[in-house]
Amino acid sequence: MTTLKKALSDNAKAVSGVLDDLLPLGNGPESRVVEAMRYTTLAGGKRIRPFMVTASADLFNVDPAHSLRVAAAIEMVHSYSLIHDDLPAMDNDDLRRGKPTCHIKFDEATAILAGDALLTKAFEVLADDETHGDPTVRMELVSALSKASGAAGMVGGQMLDLFAEDHDLKMPEITRLQRMKTGALIAVSCEAGAILGKASENARHVLHAYAHDVGLAFQIADDLLDVEGDEKALGKKTGKDAAAGKATFVSLLGVERAREQASLLAEQAASHLEIFAEKGKLLKELAQFVVNRSA
Repeated sequence: MTTLKKALSDNAKAVSGVLDDLLPLGNGPESRVVEAMRYTTLAGGKRIRPFMVTASADLFNVDPAHSLRVAAAIEMVHSYSLIHDDLPAMDNDDLRRGKPTCHIKFDEATAILAGDALLTKAFEVLADDETHGDPTVRMELVSALSKASGAAGMVGGQMLDLFAEDHDLKMPEITRLQRMKTGALIAVSCEAGAILGKASENARHVLHAYAHDVGLAFQIADDLLDVEGDEKALGKKTGKDAAAGKATFVSLLGVERAREQASLLAEQAASHLEIFAEKGKLLKELAQFVVNRSA
């Protein structure tokens, strides 16, 4: 039986292979931006969002050749968000996954362009008939990812995060911020598998509920790691939220209550998947992995 650790590792390698193929280096001076794109997307990481795509697609027996392309597209969007989040105008970070951030490795202008190019490349991949033979499925994928990535999703959440630096947010506001900034891309990662599989409305609802809970649990775990995590193991600076004076789940709930809430959300997330029986095992285990990880 496949363990979650092996499944995550195998999937990360497969997604990296697809990304490598989709982002070939050219010869001209413009290839510098592709080099920056590859630097960020091929830098490793747990690839949790791509795993959600392929694991949810597996519930509906989707061809892995299709789900891996969608997984790679979502990883491109995630990587673009990391590049832009790390910029001096945003979080001003110089370390990501234990390596210099994109704007440190290259320069700010190249980093901005690399992020822009990754975002647009993601939609090129989704629109290609190699991703799925049914144009309606491709259209649904483009629509879902654009909503999750834009002003009503990840970008809007980042705007709220910047707003939070100068305002005292309460729990409902922080929850909304994180549902947009982190949760939207996690949710669409699960939704994508259902779209590829032409799943029933009930199955889509179940996966959305699962992703909804996992997304919040993931963010609470991130907040805990920012307080308690080891910088070397994380590959990025810790204590940033406290230094910026931002309210977080941990600052409002305290460490123990935040940990309890993350565990409760993980258990609740797993309970949504009962309709999938044994097929949902890896996604159930992923919910626990998200809250128990140390990096």
